[in-house]
Amino acid sequence: NVFTTKLAQWQQIGSWAYYIHFISALGVIGTLFYLINEHHFEYEYVYNHTSKSLPVYYQLSSFWEGQEGSFLLWIFWQVILGFILLRSSGSWKNEVMTIFCVIQAFLSSMVIGVYLGDYHIGSSPFVLFREIMPEMPLFSRPDYLMYIKDGNGLNPLLQNYWMVIHPPTLFLGFSLLSIPFVYVIAALWKREIGDWVKKVIPWVVAGGMVLGTGILMGATWAYEALSFGGYWAWDPVENASLV
Repeated sequence: NVFTTKLAQWQQIGSWAYYIHFISALGVIGTLFYLINEHHFEYEYVYNHTSKSLPVYYQLSSFWEGQEGSFLLWIFWQVILGFILLRSSGSWKNEVMTIFCVIQAFLSSMVIGVYLGDYHIGSSPFVLFREIMPEMPLFSRPDYLMYIKDGNGLNPLLQNYWMVIHPPTLFLGFSLLSIPFVYVIAALWKREIGDWVKKVIPWVVAGGMVLGTGILMGATWAYEALSFGGYWAWDPVENASLV
């Protein structure tokens, strides 16, 4: 009874920890989009990927144009699906959520931006220019923000409506297909080899459909934007992933 009570307490702590992570992740994503939308070009990521002339839907594209934004998009879908998994995994919750959170911790480490001497863990999208170029004379001025008028903008090849919907669809597919993996590892952990199959079939079907749709969107974008000379002549990456 004591063990059961302690286990239930730890389960409750784990659940609340995930809720805090859920809110925190959404807060980070919302903060970066706010900086992009409000044109805070003193941030390196905002300056390098957006400009004042971009409409709102291309500002979305600029959010995930860089590596840091792409990982945040992936983290966004993971926290949403993790919330669903937390509420629906039943007796598998402890094992499934443990493995799922390890994946989420790995993704989060990609944007943590912690420097340990010459080595850094991940790359933060919230780095200021004055932090990476402190020796530049401009940043010695208290009014240096007045001189950063606009950003570099979005790559012209990415100013395409497919690039507004293709990356979110693709990363949703990646996130959906992490859940069957989580159940397989949990089944090995629990040594319940047969019961996991029924639980993962809906996730496999959904993940396959969404990821396949995302790949086709990317193929269509490549056909329109890159114009390699024929439908089977676009980027080999798109060909290989579709096959």
